Amino acid sequence: MSEEVKENIPETEQAEVKKDTEKKDSKPKKSKANAELEKLKAEVDSQKELLMRTAAEFDNFKKRTEREKIKTAEYSKANILKQLLPVIDNAERALAVDSNSPDYAKGVELIVKQLMGLVDTFGMIELAEVGDTFDPEIHEAVMHIEDPEKGENEIVMVLQQGYKLGDTVIRPAMVQVAN
Repeated sequence: MSEEVKENIPETEQAEVKKDTEKKDSKPKKSKANAELEKLKAEVDSQKELLMRTAAEFDNFKKRTEREKIKTAEYSKANILKQLLPVIDNAERALAVDSNSPDYAKGVELIVKQLMGLVDTFGMIELAEVGDTFDPEIHEAVMHIEDPEKGENEIVMVLQQGYKLGDTVIRPAMVQVAN
C-alpha cells in the first residue's frame, strides 16, 4: 500500500488488512503442505498394504511348499512299498514251506535276486568287491591281515556289503583289508 493510503486508514484497520493478507498468503502454503502430507500418508499406507500382502503370500507359499514336500515323500514311500510287496509275499510263501526241502533254498535265493533287482531299479549300487582297493570314504575296515600275495590296502573279504545311492553312502561296506 502506498504511504498516502496508509495515513488515511486507522492503525487497527491497517493491522487487519495485514493479517488478512498474511492469511491469504499462508493458507495456500498450509493446504499445499497438507495435500503433500496426505499424499505421502496414502503412499505409506499403500506400501504397508503391499508389504502385508507380500508377507502373507510368502507365508502361504512356504506352507504350500511344505505340504507338497510331504506329499512327494509319502508318494515316494508308497511307490517303494508297493514294489516291495511281491518280495514280502514271496518271503511269506517261503516261510510256509518246510526249510529242509531243496526248494526252500532255491526260493530264498530267488527272493534275494528279486529284492536285489528292485534295489537296482532305484539306482542303489554295491560298494565292495574282493580285490578292490580300500577307500575309507565308502569302506569300513573291521579286520586286517598280512598277506604277501595281496596288494597294499586290498579288500580280501566283504563281511557286510555297503550301498550307495547317487553320491550318498547309505551304508559303508565292512571289509577285511590286507597289508
